[in-house]
Amino acid sequence: MFGLKSSKARRGRDEGEKPFWISFSDLMTALMVLFLVSMAVALMAITQKQKTIDDTIELRKKTIEQCLADVKGVTDQPQFKGVTVHGNSIDFGTVVQFANGLHSFEKPADEKFIRSFVPEVLKVARAQSCEAWLKRVVVEGFASRAGNYLYNLNLSYLRSQRVLCALLNSQAPDAIAEADRKLIQTLFLVGGSSFNTADNDGAARMRRVEIKLEFRDFGSKADPVPDIPLDPGKTCPNDQR
Repeated sequence: MFGLKSSKARRGRDEGEKPFWISFSDLMTALMVLFLVSMAVALMAITQKQKTIDDTIELRKKTIEQCLADVKGVTDQPQFKGVTVHGNSIDFGTVVQFANGLHSFEKPADEKFIRSFVPEVLKVARAQSCEAWLKRVVVEGFASRAGNYLYNLNLSYLRSQRVLCALLNSQAPDAIAEADRKLIQTLFLVGGSSFNTADNDGAARMRRVEIKLEFRDFGSKADPVPDIPLDPGKTCPNDQR
């Protein structure tokens, strides 16, 4: 009787003294599982982030394509026949030309054509298909091979400026609306070319002007809209000649 009781008491003490720590192998297994879960979560986050970036890049591409398609739709209108779109450039070709060796328009109708066409492009620029990524619009004039490099570089720049003068002219009977002129001031820049980019179609083709749409790169932020007082548009600093 006494022996049996002693044996039970001893077993009770032994069981109470067993350590509560898990084995080393169980610990390593738990750590491995924790590591795998952490890696899975991290990979999911990276994959999701990359998918978001890829989706945004694809959306930018499609948005710009739609923007240019809308501009192409403008040039397809009968009244704008002869104006073409190649890449992100609007080429006026021989529809609007400058006098030979000068930066004045060849015909008075050319200036009116510019003022009727550009507001249609501005409608596209304001649309969702363009506004999100459109950075600026560059007016680029051209000059033929006649004359030296610097002369033609300056001439092509003056031709670009002449286009801006025509667009901002508030005294013309067909003057552009004030809201459009404000947008032109904040969005348009002038550029110049020269005979280093001469066209193979001849000198007449080089007395032309192009409008180029430039879009923001992916990841870049839109520039703040500059607060520029609206030019009264009464005079052009670029003298007609």
